[in-house]
Amino acid sequence: MNLGVFSVSLNMKDLAASKLFYGNLGFSVFGGDMERNYLIMKNKETLIGLFQGMFKNNILTFNP
Repeated sequence: MNLGVFSVSLNMKDLAASKLFYGNLGFSVFGGDMERNYLIMKNKETLIGLFQGMFKNNILTFNP
């Protein structure tokens, strides 16, 4: 079974600070929009979604 691209979507209180934090860990912006309160960041094959105010908890995401 192919679940697609897996990522962790994280609920952030401060998207700009989170972007800086994950950037320091080697992640770079892969998609998203700061003005829409979300970023997708990538480090090699690892994807994380940073979302400010879009959902209550962290979630797992599978994209086809």
